[in-house]
Amino acid sequence: MIRHGLTASEFWKVLPWKQFRRNLFRLQKRVFKAIRANDLRKAKSLQKLILKSRAARLLAIRQVTQLNAGKKTAGIDGKASLTHQERLDLSESLKSSVNNWKHQGLKEIPIPKKDGSTRILKVPTMKDRAWQCLVKYAVEPAHEATFHERSYGFRTGRSAHDAQKILFLNLRSTTNGITKRVIELDIEKCFDRISHKAIMDRLIAPTNIKEGIFRCLKAGINPEFPEQGTPQGGVVSPLLANIALNGIESIHPSVRYADDMVIILKPKDDAQKILDKIAEFLDVRGMKVSERKTKVTAATDGFDFLGWHFKVQENGKFRSHPSEDNFKKFQSKVKEIVNNSNYGAKVKAEKLAPIVRGWRNYHQFCKLDGSRFSLWHISKRTWKVFNKESKLNRYQVTDLIEKAFPAIPYHENKFVNVRGDKSPFDGDILYWSKRNSALYDGQTSKLLKKQNHTCGQCNHSFIGEERVHLHHTDGNHDNWKANNLVAIHESCHDYIHMKQHQIVESQVR
Repeated sequence: MIRHGLTASEFWKVLPWKQFRRNLFRLQKRVFKAIRANDLRKAKSLQKLILKSRAARLLAIRQVTQLNAGKKTAGIDGKASLTHQERLDLSESLKSSVNNWKHQGLKEIPIPKKDGSTRILKVPTMKDRAWQCLVKYAVEPAHEATFHERSYGFRTGRSAHDAQKILFLNLRSTTNGITKRVIELDIEKCFDRISHKAIMDRLIAPTNIKEGIFRCLKAGINPEFPEQGTPQGGVVSPLLANIALNGIESIHPSVRYADDMVIILKPKDDAQKILDKIAEFLDVRGMKVSERKTKVTAATDGFDFLGWHFKVQENGKFRSHPSEDNFKKFQSKVKEIVNNSNYGAKVKAEKLAPIVRGWRNYHQFCKLDGSRFSLWHISKRTWKVFNKESKLNRYQVTDLIEKAFPAIPYHENKFVNVRGDKSPFDGDILYWSKRNSALYDGQTSKLLKKQNHTCGQCNHSFIGEERVHLHHTDGNHDNWKANNLVAIHESCHDYIHMKQHQIVESQVR
């Protein structure tokens, strides 16, 4: 497989990733359109092609080993990363065994929950994750053609901000939000109780994929419930949960993000009747409503959802802001870094910047004015800690604070929802590239418009889930002038820096 004269590392880096993306997307688009046209036979035939596709195999391996957030988490085999040669070997293994893939066991990691209990994260091996990602490439476009438009969790082209905006549209003053109530629905141990039969009956895929996914489900079962559960931590698990829960949104006007759901009630709606219908829906799928956590709340009393607190004020105006739990978690992360004595102010500022930027970006469509969410108190405390470093003068400290706490404007309720049942797999590249570009502001937004919403490295449109990074062409990360920046894919950014690192290493030798 390796070209003559190239090492595995060199070969991996010169692979035509741009062409791979195009090849895979073309097949996925055809699967989506076949399902929309009710041509199940053609869709399954195309899914088989994706499973056999070299482009899909290599992209799946790169996704789980280089791009995913959990790429450094080891499975039961202890492997937290793969060498370039191991990636190429895995591609050959997937090619020969994709239709009868045998899953290894799962590594169990306990994660504490805010109510004091723990949930078990079950992490597959790197090889199993690559197989799951490959299968997801084949299955996802088929189900994207059938998913309800009010389902926003773990779906390409959709986000929590879509759910936030739906609540604004339904609870604002012009829709008499002050008279409405909501059901805060909690599904008891959703991922642990999903019926395997419910998933398999609804799965749109050829037999070999179904059998592989069935083995995947059995690899992570709880001995007490051998016919239930999809392991949290698997690449394909969120998709399987969406497949099982799809249709619950049709029972009553609502918004769903994975297994979190808010049902909107008008004054005359009978909450108990709606809950009975939902209980019946869930029972078929092996799940049930948590009576302890599910509650009916007046919109004027306020409720928490996806890290936000929503409330209709006495004057009828709708407001959303970060929830108390969300803000406390953010504060604790900042304090942990600021009070750490193991590194200095410059390192602390570098560590703080992405955390603060990420928090502010997530909450940019909330009401963030006022002293509570201005972060002034936190930045003042940080300034005092930084100022104690004798090597820095007050101007240097101020510069570090500005880097650690970047000013990001907020746009209350200005988010634009994804249109109806649109999907990135529908082939409307112009709509999705412009939409993805609109999710960014400041210099990133300007560069995306200048570059016609395409990557400055590979020239491919920004239509997938991959984030946009700003690359400093001169290598100076303090030079933020427009002519020194280019908007590129995260993977393209990683590739550029790996190449630069290789050049430096060769010069040292």
